[in-house]
Amino acid sequence: MFARKVSVRLKPNALSEFTSLMDREILPWLKKQEGFMDLIILAVADNREVATISFWEHRVDAEASNSCGYPDVLKVLAGLLDGTPYVKTFEVVRSTLHQVSSPPPAEPENLACETDLSERNFRPYETSV
Repeated sequence: MFARKVSVRLKPNALSEFTSLMDREILPWLKKQEGFMDLIILAVADNREVATISFWEHRVDAEASNSCGYPDVLKVLAGLLDGTPYVKTFEVVRSTLHQVSSPPPAEPENLACETDLSERNFRPYETSV
């Protein structure tokens, strides 16, 4: 199982509209994507920053959603975003919400997705730990 985290700052007072658009337009699209399992939306206490974590059966499913529809998702949400989203994909190794089997063997890195993001001027604003 893989998780795809997208973090972004919102314009002031945009959280309600953001979650509404996610429920009405983005989630129905996600549910049609091969391998999609779940979506969690997190908000920082001041409601100016959100992170969405989507869960996928396989890495290729998560990557396909990035190239097939993510640019359209950004267009739908563009008026609410205050900055460029930061996107990262993770392997889920443990979960109390989802049944996770032992981790699959390591896969070679797919640098094409990261290259695609930089070509679209995606710049991370999070700080690495």
